[in-house]
Amino acid sequence: MEWADFLANEAATNSLSPEQTAAFVERLKTENSGKSEAKLASELNIGAAALKKRMTEVYDKFAQSYPELANSESRGKLEKLRAYLTKKYNGGQDAHPTIKEIHHNIPPAVPFEKFVGRETELEELHSSLQTSRQVAIVAVAGMGGVGKTELATQYAKQRLQNYQGGVCWLSAQGIDVGIQILRFAELKFKLIAPDDWELADRLRYCWQNWEKGEVLLVFDDVTDYKKQVQPYLPPESPRFKALLTTRLGFDRTLPQLPLGVLKPLAAMKLLKSLVDRERLKSEPWVARKICKFLGYLPLALELVGRYLDMMPDLSLETLLKRLEKKRLEHEAVAKANPLMRYEYGVAEAFALSWEQLDENGQRLGCWLSLYALADIPFSVEWIKDDDEQELWEKAIADLRKLHLIQWQDKGIYRLHPLIRQFFQMKLDESSEADKVKTNFTAQMVEVAKQIPQQPIREDIFNLTPHIPHLAEVATHLSEYLSDEDLIKPFTHLGWFYEGQGLYQQAEPWYKLCVEVTDNRLGLEHPYVAASLNNLAALYQYTGRYSEAEPLYEKVLALTKRLLGDNHPTVAASLNNLAALYQYTGRYSKAEPLYEQALELSKCLLGDNHPNVATSLNNLAALYRSTGRYSVAEPLHVQALELSKCLLGDNHPDVATSLNYLALLYESTGRYREAKPLFEQALELRKRLLGDNHPDVATSLNNLALLYESTGHYREAEPLFEQALELSKRLLGDNHPDVATSLNNLALLYESTGRYREAEPLFEQALELKKRLLGDNHPDVATSLNNLATLYGSTRRYSEAKSLFKQALAICEQTLGVGHPDTMAVRGNYARFLRKASR
Repeated sequence: MEWADFLANEAATNSLSPEQTAAFVERLKTENSGKSEAKLASELNIGAAALKKRMTEVYDKFAQSYPELANSESRGKLEKLRAYLTKKYNGGQDAHPTIKEIHHNIPPAVPFEKFVGRETELEELHSSLQTSRQVAIVAVAGMGGVGKTELATQYAKQRLQNYQGGVCWLSAQGIDVGIQILRFAELKFKLIAPDDWELADRLRYCWQNWEKGEVLLVFDDVTDYKKQVQPYLPPESPRFKALLTTRLGFDRTLPQLPLGVLKPLAAMKLLKSLVDRERLKSEPWVARKICKFLGYLPLALELVGRYLDMMPDLSLETLLKRLEKKRLEHEAVAKANPLMRYEYGVAEAFALSWEQLDENGQRLGCWLSLYALADIPFSVEWIKDDDEQELWEKAIADLRKLHLIQWQDKGIYRLHPLIRQFFQMKLDESSEADKVKTNFTAQMVEVAKQIPQQPIREDIFNLTPHIPHLAEVATHLSEYLSDEDLIKPFTHLGWFYEGQGLYQQAEPWYKLCVEVTDNRLGLEHPYVAASLNNLAALYQYTGRYSEAEPLYEKVLALTKRLLGDNHPTVAASLNNLAALYQYTGRYSKAEPLYEQALELSKCLLGDNHPNVATSLNNLAALYRSTGRYSVAEPLHVQALELSKCLLGDNHPDVATSLNYLALLYESTGRYREAKPLFEQALELRKRLLGDNHPDVATSLNNLALLYESTGHYREAEPLFEQALELSKRLLGDNHPDVATSLNNLALLYESTGRYREAEPLFEQALELKKRLLGDNHPDVATSLNNLATLYGSTRRYSEAKSLFKQALAICEQTLGVGHPDTMAVRGNYARFLRKASR
């Protein structure tokens, strides 16, 4: 914890008022140790006597916990207090216990002494939060620039010690608020909810396991309470407090703190904190006129203060004339365009600041305004030319000096909503607007391309800051995407969510992709087919087969119509539809499609092509599923040889082919032939993909299953455990692969009679599959069947019977009565009934 933050915590712990806190923090700052009281008082814009009085009050409050301070002479109190706090800060033995770290993500705030005119509101806010679970800071008459966010920030910082359970700051305009909460819980408390759970259930897990103590949740810049706040609120508990900032009034049942402009004296006080005091003294009446002209808005005063600071020789009279001139210009524009809404006061202040920027500063401000209202990851380190990099660094520095952008963290900036609006207006007035927006969307497409179809946890962590801005492009700037790049933001956003098991969040992006491509390119376009295919794949994965099938059929028909019957994309569509038929047990419909896909790939690409190897493996896998092992084997062998010939021995596709052939050998009881192939696939994947990759977890599972099948339980168990740990670490707890690993380990425990260890894993796997795939999915039936078998083994016959019935009903409904999985469940149920009747 930094010294300044420590001092702020001490101020809150000892219940110092905002005025006392400002005096205390400034007096105890290391860099101020050599300054006189008069100098510090001047910097605080108060008299020396007022500073002395406040520090006396500070000493009196600290004396309650540090009695020696009360007995000290006034001249020695400061050094005694400094020594006491230093020892406490360093964890000294004689000091009181070091303050426990309170986890928070509160954004940077202005120093206490420069936050003026809101002391009453701070106290009212704290009082309201003690009696209500939710309080909204609402701008009067929808005004912007009154300081809602700054008030919330200052409250959170000054009252941090009151919230031992942490302060979680949530941007309502950023990435999904629920996901922000999950990220906070993971980073601060190491809370990782199972990945197979729905978002609401993951949030419930976080709330139940949250750090002890009162918690403050800040929902900043809310525009839709029902969508941005209500679904994510914690359960009814007095320890969770929610603070909202908004320009919109909500339901009156929600306690509200109306926030208007500053009072005239407070406005002057704020201006004094920004501008040299002597400068204001020389033109006091003009300073008051400026405050009034700016409508006593904190944001406008801040902009003007920074403007004056950059122009030390400018008189206040001249400044006022410039502001008045800008207002006349704005009124003329507003009269010509009644739909254009200006925030008077801020608009004129911004206009002056705009003129103070050079061309690079103006260009950068306009560029940043295209990002979403969320933290903006922006760095100039990628610019190779040193001179150009310096120009952009200067532009950033100028924007910061004029308070036009706010620094949040290294390489992270933020724009005030009004400033963003004004920059966007300036951009739209420019002849370069379309070009800038086109370049911006092209750059964001490059970011989208970094999202893989199966992102691992590291990808998700690194790319999360970019998601709100990709969403901004997809929803508001899609017209500037080139036809070639049109589907990329939508598709990769879908992958980002789908890869985390957040299927409900992924689906809207796939649907919007279909809509946008249809509107832009017309229904008869390959991108429409690709968009429909992504949506169909999502439906298939989540067990919504009846919705997936017509889409796959539509994609196949559309692809044939657009590209002709003889095209590689048609072969891919045939494969996808065949896979759906295979998964739902319609082997007779799947087989001819797989055969067509194979024949087409050979015809178009020649016998020696990776796509041909894929088609061979797909068809062979179907033969294996239907027990035609002798027909399947030569196809798997051919696919393996082809992959090696085309790609070399060291390629992931070779590992896949090794794995397929090994599975065939295992299915036919040829364990000695299967084992070296599974081992080769595992070794190859580790070498090519690294030890930390989902495919490595798959290979570990496969080898473990082989050991289990041959009774080598000791060798199988550590491999199952490694696979489970790796899947959780890479994919998160909420992923189907984790459910598979849980199920496999549970089966091992069951095989060795360790029923107590097996049962909770079967239950976790079942719960996970239900949450991810829905109640009516074949994988859910498999888990029900496994758990029912366990109950039968432990003589819990009534529970077992119920689960077998559920499993059989799901299989018959989704796969059909003749499917091998349905028949297997029916056989298990029949054996159970015979055993139970004895």
